[in-house]
Order: sequence, then structure tokens, then C-alpha cells
Amino acid sequence: TVDQLTRVEEVEKYLEPFQLSLEMLQEVSARLRKDLIRGLGKRSHHKAPVKMLPTFVRATPDGTEKGDFLALDLGGTNFRVLHVRVEEEEQRVLKMNSQICAIPKEIMLGTGEQLFDHIAACLGEFLESQKLKGQTLPLGFTFSFPCEQLGIDKSILIRWTKGFNCSGVEGKDVVKLLKEAIHRRGDYDIGTVAMVNDTVGTMMSCGYRDQNCEIGMIVGTGTNACYMEEMKHVKRVEGEDGRMCINTEWGGFGDDGSLNDIVTEFDVEVDKTSINPGIHIFEKMISGMYLGEIVRLVLVKMTKDQLLFKGQMSEALRTPEQFETKLISEIEDGLDNTKKILTTLGLDWEPVDACVVRLVCDTISSRSARLCAAALATLTNRIRTNRKLDHLKTTVGVDGTVYRKHPTIELQKAVCLLAPRCDITFLVSEDGSGKGAAMVTAVAQRESCVRSDDE
Repeated sequence: TVDQLTRVEEVEKYLEPFQLSLEMLQEVSARLRKDLIRGLGKRSHHKAPVKMLPTFVRATPDGTEKGDFLALDLGGTNFRVLHVRVEEEEQRVLKMNSQICAIPKEIMLGTGEQLFDHIAACLGEFLESQKLKGQTLPLGFTFSFPCEQLGIDKSILIRWTKGFNCSGVEGKDVVKLLKEAIHRRGDYDIGTVAMVNDTVGTMMSCGYRDQNCEIGMIVGTGTNACYMEEMKHVKRVEGEDGRMCINTEWGGFGDDGSLNDIVTEFDVEVDKTSINPGIHIFEKMISGMYLGEIVRLVLVKMTKDQLLFKGQMSEALRTPEQFETKLISEIEDGLDNTKKILTTLGLDWEPVDACVVRLVCDTISSRSARLCAAALATLTNRIRTNRKLDHLKTTVGVDGTVYRKHPTIELQKAVCLLAPRCDITFLVSEDGSGKGAAMVTAVAQRESCVRSDDE
């Protein structure tokens, strides 16, 4: 009907700001390229929105790594302890066992000493249950908070995020705090510690299976990526030879206003009501923590303008955070799902409403994938030009709920267009923060043996 046609036209007008042309994506990619260079510079780094942090990981796996390792993964309300075995003959990384420990709210908001005592106690229990207390095993520590790394085993917490606020930890070395807590107990010890950013773990966990893997990318609650950069460009670390993995912290892209021309009124609203306004602008357009809320705000505005649900809002639709990101992928799966979800949200829908909601979800999830592709193309193009190659064949280790649950074909198609001279394989990471952390530790051990042999 005419009515429905005008409605579709109106809807398209709403969604237009989310539709980024190939030219715009190329422009985004070029801006990120400039930001990478700023982040790597010794003087320009301080003011750079994309931090480009050195990880002190100087190599990817070569297949000769072996042995038993522990991994500790702290990034949210739970943390995991794992025992991992790397088998050289079989070329595989085995998770022997693992345990999940909760972190109670009062510990998340208590003192740093309480937090690390709690971690050391859970690690002790795990070692006891695995009969490993007598051994001194090297440990990979995935600590998913903004840190300044000063060495493979030295990492200073810049600030807490994700609801943590333990006193006496910001500005301190978390490896030292962990070791002190273990020594306070005195009933077990650990060997060398390697600090692992979760993106680096993602890259390394894929690197044993595919030695072309030189990029790690996460698109989950947040988004970030790392890649192997030439040492001569890493101005903040001594030495010119070889390579080092750089944790880009690309979520901060746009924090200086460089993406203002593509940010929509809905993004501005999400940013304003978030716990960190003005920070991580790029991440807020891409990652799982925010996509559902962007969709909700678009639906609210359309409803107010009588384009949806006969202008009738439900309590759930009115409530921030009520439209979870996981609903987007469920809606993308089909109209039947969409109708069920709309009913659950207390909405009185007509068939055309369901189609519109699906279109909104598709549009916002597609923008996320294409922006991600633009950023990834920047990294693959950089590796290619760094190495003066006509053509680069590389693998990206990927993790995160948004990547796993949403159609990834959009991302892959866009990367091919934006990095035409790169042949990119995607590998979904198997437990980057566990097995990957063990792998970082294994490679660090292999490298330090090589270095001491050279000496």
C-alpha cells in the first residue's frame, strides 16, 4: 500500500546515516593509518587517541614450543585458572584442566590486596586439585584492563574499567602484586610470568595452528586488535631489529573527534549516557556492549514519530539496556524470531513492524562489520607496505561474541575491497586468554633461551 511505501521511505531516511559508502570506509581506514603512526611516535604518542602499546612479544609461535604452563585470565566478574600443555610432536595446545572463580562485588570494589589474595587463593586451590603444587610452572596472565607494559613481566595498571575499582592498584605493577599475594600465602610458587593482552592471546592461540597468523582481533563486549610491527617503527622501545606485537587499543580511535562526520545522533546519545563519555568512540559504534542500545534508541525515535507500533511504546523499549545486543543476531536469523522477541518486549506489532525492526538490526550490525573491516584493512595494508610486498598472505585470529554470533560475511567482503592486495584468512581463536596466554609464555621462554644462547 501507499502508506507502507511512504513508511519504508521514512525508515530509510532514518537509517541513511548508518550506511557508509566504500569511499567513506576508505577515508576511515586512511585516518586510522595516520593515528597508528602518531601512536607509534616517541613524541606524538602522548596525545594519540590510538595508543599503540608495545607488548614485548617479539615473535609468533614456530612450532618448537613445549611444556606445561599455567594461565590466569582476569577480565570481568569471573576469572579463570588453567593448566595448559604444549605438545611439540603433535603440534597442539591442550587445555588439561580449568576452573572458574567468581569475584564478589565487594572484592571488585575493595582493596587491591584483597583482590590479589582472592586470586592467589583460587590459584592455590586449583593447583592443589590438579596435584601441581610441588611444581613451579610459568604463568601467562591475561589482564584485560588498560595497562602500560614496561616488559613482558611488568605491567602498570592505568585505570580500572568494567565495574572494578580496587584501591591501591592504579599506577602499580600487577605482576608484582600477584607475586606478593602468592608469597604471602607461602604454600606454592610460580615460575616466570608473561603479561598477555587478550588480543595478543587471540593471535597467539591461532599462531600455533597457522604460522601466518600475525594479527589478533576481538569484537565482543569491546573491540581491539594487535599486529606484528617492525621494531624500527616502535620508537618507544630500544632496538631496531626484528618485530614486536603492538596492542593498538583501536577502541579509542575517534576520541579526538576524527570520526565526528560519521557519528550519528544515536551514537552521541549512547556515548553521553555511558560510564565513560567521550572515550572509546570507535568501540561504541562496533562492540556488543553498545549495539543493542543503538538499536533501541533508533526504535524509540521511530515509535515516537509514529513509524512503528502505531506510536505505542512499551516499558521494556523505554528502558535503557533492555534491548540486548544478542537480540540483534536472533532477529537477523528470521522474522519468526523477530515477532517472538517483539512480543517478549511487550510491543503490539504488525507484520510490517517486524520487517522494519529487522532492517534496523541489519543496518546497525552491518555498519559495525564494515567499520571493523576498515580498521582491519589499515593493519593488513600496513604489514604489506612495511614488508615492501606486492601481495600479502596473512591470517587474522579472531574472537568475541559479536564476531562469533553475527554474520561475518559482510566484514570479509568489505576487507577484500579495502585491502585488495592482501589475501586474508580468518581463524576463530580457541581460547585466546587461556591457551593463547600459555603460548605467549612458551614463546617468551623459547626467545629468552635463544637470547641467552646468543650471549
